[in-house]
Formats: sequence, structure tokens, C-alpha cells
Amino acid sequence: MAKLSISTEEFKLIRDFIEASCGISLGNEKEYLLETRLSKLLRETGCTTYKELYLKAKNQPASGLRDRIVDAMTTNETLWFRDTYPFEILKLTILPEFLDEIRSGKRRGIRIWSAACSSGQEPYSMSITLIEFFKSQSGIPLNGFEIMATDISPSVLLMASAGVYDDFAIGRGLPKNYMDVYFEKKGRFWSVTNDVKKHIKFKQFNLQSDFAALGKFDVIFCRNVAIYFSEDFKKSLFVKIARALNPRGYLFLGGAESLIGISDLFQMKKAKSGVYYQVVR
Repeated sequence: MAKLSISTEEFKLIRDFIEASCGISLGNEKEYLLETRLSKLLRETGCTTYKELYLKAKNQPASGLRDRIVDAMTTNETLWFRDTYPFEILKLTILPEFLDEIRSGKRRGIRIWSAACSSGQEPYSMSITLIEFFKSQSGIPLNGFEIMATDISPSVLLMASAGVYDDFAIGRGLPKNYMDVYFEKKGRFWSVTNDVKKHIKFKQFNLQSDFAALGKFDVIFCRNVAIYFSEDFKKSLFVKIARALNPRGYLFLGGAESLIGISDLFQMKKAKSGVYYQVVR
């Protein structure tokens, strides 16, 4: 079956629909990307044109088609301990600071948010980092932290909450010593142990939504996702992130991302291994 080409009109309709639905902004040169990502969905839904797919998604919200379109357009590239430095800064700089506050009675626990958590490698890497840190400290219980992991895609959230990975996925950045301690081999797959899972709550969430229901956080990882958003949405997003952080809370972006020209609500912090941000209040 020949691939159906998308017209300029259809591209504009679906592009605007996607941006309104999840904030992803596609340039005019991305027609091929829509064709590539949505051609399978076109066949599965029995639509004969991209406009028909758009109209069905727009006019039948209960069908779940909007979520399937967003799901198809979402990039879910990830790996364990991605870029390394955020986890090093967390372990060597931020957690010791929090530990001092716990010991002095100024802090009861730690809440971290993995926004756009994809298939789960990031929040599981966070959980392992915190477990390893608190195991090295005497007299500190391992149940004093919570990780909220969210993503707009229901399919990747299902994978993330299952915590089951094949040999290829498990081999992308996961140190062997962690594999042996925090994963169980089950046939061709590896399953995250409950000791790691129990600290994480998975939730479907659109970054365009109100953050109030999520509560406050001490650290937020919003990495390699804002690059897909328009400048206006980025600015509003980081206003909401600043409000969601507790005073002096921390933010990590992707290695190629910056807040320059986007937000003045954060102070850039430099560590030997990389850059992170602290909310200014």
C-alpha cells in the first residue's frame, strides 16, 4: 500500500491541533515527520485522508484518538543516568544539603519530579541514586523520599510503571553493579525491584495543565522536552515550574538546554560536571 502524502492544509490543521493538545511545536519543514509518525495510525483508524483523521480526533474526544496522535508524535528517546552529571550533582551536592536539613529537623523528606519521564529510566535512575546515597548514611531511613514521574503518553507510562526492560534497553547506560542489585532477570527481560519502584508514583500528565494538583517539589527534572515547545509555551512552562518548586528548590534541564532569554526566575549554578538551576525565592 503506497504511503498517502499529506497536503499543506492537512499539515497545518494537524500541526496546530498537536500544539494545542500538548505544546509540541512543529516547523513548516516537518511535513515528512507527520507522515512518518501518523501513517500507521491513519491505516489503523480506517481514515482515507489526514484531514479525516484530524476531524475524527477533534470531534470525537472520547475516542482517545487525540492521545494516540500525541503518543505517535512524542519522542521517547532515553537511557539510564542520561548525561550522568545531573545524578552526580544530586548525589554530591544537593542530597548532602538536604541531609543536613533532615538531621537538624528543618526538613522531613524529599520530593522530586521527573517531568516527561518517558519509559521510566530517569525516575528509576533517580530512585537508585537516592537509595545509594541514603544507604551510605547512618541512621537515615530509606523511606524519606518520593518521586513523581509523569508523561503525556499513556503507552510509555504503562511501560515505565511496569519497569520491565529487554537486554538492549537495560544496556543503555546502566552500570553492571546496579543491574545486579536493583534488577531481577526474568527470561529475556530485566525487572526493576520493588525496593526501587516503591518510591515512585507514575501519573499521566500534560505539561499544559495546572501544576497545583501535583504539589510542591524540592527538585524537578524537566530534561530534553522543552526543546519541542514554542518560545511562548517555554516561558509559561518555567513560570509554572518555578511555582511548583519549594523555596531554593532545584531544576535540571537537558545538556543542550538553557534558560537564557526564557526565564529569570532561576539562578544558574555551576558544578564541575555540569550546570543546574536554583529557583530565586
